[in-house]
Amino acid sequence: MIRVAAVGDIHLGPDGAGTLRPAFETLPDCADLLLLAGDLTRHGTVEEAEVVAGEVAGLDVPVVAVLGNHDYQSDQEAAVAAALERAGVTVLEKDGVTLEVGGVRVGVAGTKGFGGGFAGRSGGEFGEPEMKEFIRYTRRCADGLRGALEMLAEAGCAVRIALTHYSPVPDTLAGEPLEIYPFLGSYLLAEAGDAAGADLAGHGHAHMGAEHGMTSEGVRVRNVAQPVLGRAFAVYHLPVHAAESDGRAADGASAAGRPAGVR
Repeated sequence: MIRVAAVGDIHLGPDGAGTLRPAFETLPDCADLLLLAGDLTRHGTVEEAEVVAGEVAGLDVPVVAVLGNHDYQSDQEAAVAAALERAGVTVLEKDGVTLEVGGVRVGVAGTKGFGGGFAGRSGGEFGEPEMKEFIRYTRRCADGLRGALEMLAEAGCAVRIALTHYSPVPDTLAGEPLEIYPFLGSYLLAEAGDAAGADLAGHGHAHMGAEHGMTSEGVRVRNVAQPVLGRAFAVYHLPVHAAESDGRAADGASAAGRPAGVR
């Protein structure tokens, strides 16, 4: 079993330094890796990113992240990502990373993702240029996620995880106002995971949503926004299957791993 710790929407600022570190230092006892599902900062500044970096620097498990909309707020997303990477975090955007965990190759594919809505109630590439670009941006994110998952499969990863900030399914949005669903995620992200094969999909963004969901093809989806979890992180247990199989993971504990080939 591979133990995956995950959390998003921690929204750290200068006054948050040290708040999560004690919990994160327990990770080697309960998890093999940590996933951060975006909205790590409040306003997307480098100062805030340095706080996040201090919470995860030097942990004895690998840390993989995607950024969220808050991390883009100040138009410093590249500098935010760089600050995290200096602390040893692998920040993904339309790409993936392979980790060696107790002799098992674990792949994480990531993108921030974007909105657009869900099957039967979604936006389309029609009309004004702004509307077309809205959906095209989401499609580019989803295509990048799909391509990264496919490359991880080709690399022989026995466990593959899709990490996004925006949700791939409406299930994990239950509790949010219906009117804002199109701004919380897109079915295109779920289609990417279903088509390329994933054992788990983790996301954040929906603070009032639900933790558990599933795609139409049976990929388990988890909303790991901290307001939903109500704790520092959640841990999910994924069985190891043959890399070429089409099995799906179940929540259900493996040695800490190190990055073994990024992007």
